[in-house]
Formats: sequence, C-alpha cells, structure tokens
Amino acid sequence: MKNQQPWVQPLDKLPLSLKPLVAMQQKHYGSVLNPTRWWGRMPRLFWLVALFVGYLERKKARLEPTLRALLLTRVSQQCDCAFCIDANSLRLVQRSGAMDKVLALSDWQAATVFTPAERAALGYADGMTATPPHITETIKNELHCHFNDAQITEMTALVAFQNLSARFNAALEIPSQGLCPVGDKTDAG
Repeated sequence: MKNQQPWVQPLDKLPLSLKPLVAMQQKHYGSVLNPTRWWGRMPRLFWLVALFVGYLERKKARLEPTLRALLLTRVSQQCDCAFCIDANSLRLVQRSGAMDKVLALSDWQAATVFTPAERAALGYADGMTATPPHITETIKNELHCHFNDAQITEMTALVAFQNLSARFNAALEIPSQGLCPVGDKTDAG
C-alpha cells in the first residue's frame, strides 16, 4: 500500500509495544490492518481502544456474536467508513454464515432477513449514530421487549465504540483493506 497521506505511519516505524497487535493482525488477516498505521502514533491509546473492543467482543458478552457484528457493520455504514464497512462485513459474514444480512443491511427497514430483536437493535444503533443522537420512546420500548438493561448497556457501549472507530477512520480516510468483497458492494445508509 502506498502512503497517500503524509501522516501515514510506515510499518517499520510502528512502536515495538504494538508488536503483539501487529503479529495478531498478520496471523488473522495476513497483513497489518490499515488503521494500525494511524493509531500507531499513539500506542497507549491504541492499546486502550484494543482492550475496550476486546472486552465488548469477549466470549461471555451479553450480546450474541452475530448481533454484535450486525451493529458494528451498520454503524460503519452510517459513518461511511470504508475500512470499517469492509472489516465488519467480513465479521458479519463469518458469524452469520451467509452474505444475506450484509447485502440487506443498508436498507434493513425493508429487508425480511432480520429478526424482531435485530430490528430493535438496528433502530437503536441508527438513533445513537445520528447527530445529535435521537432515541425515541418507540425505539426504547421496542428495545426493552427484546433486551434486558445489562444487554442494552453493553449494546450502547458497542455502538458508541464503533462510532469512535468509524469516525476516526473516516476522518483520516483510512481505506478499505479488501477483506470482504461483499462489504465493498454495500451502500452507506
């Protein structure tokens, strides 16, 4: 990848403290992920962000893995983050076992592939991602029909995290990595 912006951190200039994250990315994806070149300028902050998302994606998370990937992908679309759409679409395909939800996500309100619980969560994610956030009583009531308070709290943290990540990457124009060709075909909602 050629450095298109002068502030892109070359891989050979990444701090040694990021070596474990870089090794994990290379093992899992076959290369270092594009955002690492930017986050690498602030390794302590990068580690805090990695620990935060690691907690939200833990095995004993309150939300099931497919729902988490669905929410991450939707927020990525709403923020028009090319890298996040790519990476989270791959995660959604892997967790759901199919491409149908990725392909339908940009028009989720009209699609038939989502469960009532997924629809409630997507409505909440869209409301949280709006600027300013807009959570109606209808959205709150629908959410409480499918999720308990602990799940809603964790969902709120997940959506807030993805807003941070997607807005960071979109503002810096971090490009798609080509991880999921399906992700390249989804339109930002």
